[in-house]
Amino acid sequence: MPLSEYEQRVLEQMEQQLRSDDPKLADAISGTPTRRPLHVVLGTLVALAGLGMLVGGVASQFIPLGIAGFLAMFGGVMWAISRPRVGSAAPTGEAGKATNVRRMKPRKSSFMTRLEERWDRRRSDGQ
Repeated sequence: MPLSEYEQRVLEQMEQQLRSDDPKLADAISGTPTRRPLHVVLGTLVALAGLGMLVGGVASQFIPLGIAGFLAMFGGVMWAISRPRVGSAAPTGEAGKATNVRRMKPRKSSFMTRLEERWDRRRSDGQ
C-alpha cells in the first residue's frame, strides 16, 4: 500500500530534520556508504601519475608506456569516485572478523504509529 501525500510529506520533513540535526547518523542509516578521503587522495595521485606516464609515453613514442598511463589514469579515477562496499563497512568483532549486519524489513508497527503521532503533536504545538 503506497503512502499518502501527507505521509510522504511528513516522512520528507523527518528526513530533512534528521539530516540537519545529525548528518553523520543520517548517512550511516541511509545505507549509502560515503567516500573515504584516503581513497579520493590516493586515486587522484594514481590518476596524476598515469597522466604523467601517458604524456611520457606519447612524447617518447613508447606505446606500452602510454597505454599503461591511460590504464593507471582510468583506475585512479575509478578508485577515487568509488564508494566502499556495504560488506566492507561492517564493524569488526573481537576476533577481527566482520560481523554480519542484517537489514530488517520495514513494517508498520505501533512504534511507527507512536512516532507519527508524536510528530503530528510537535507540528501542531509549533504552529
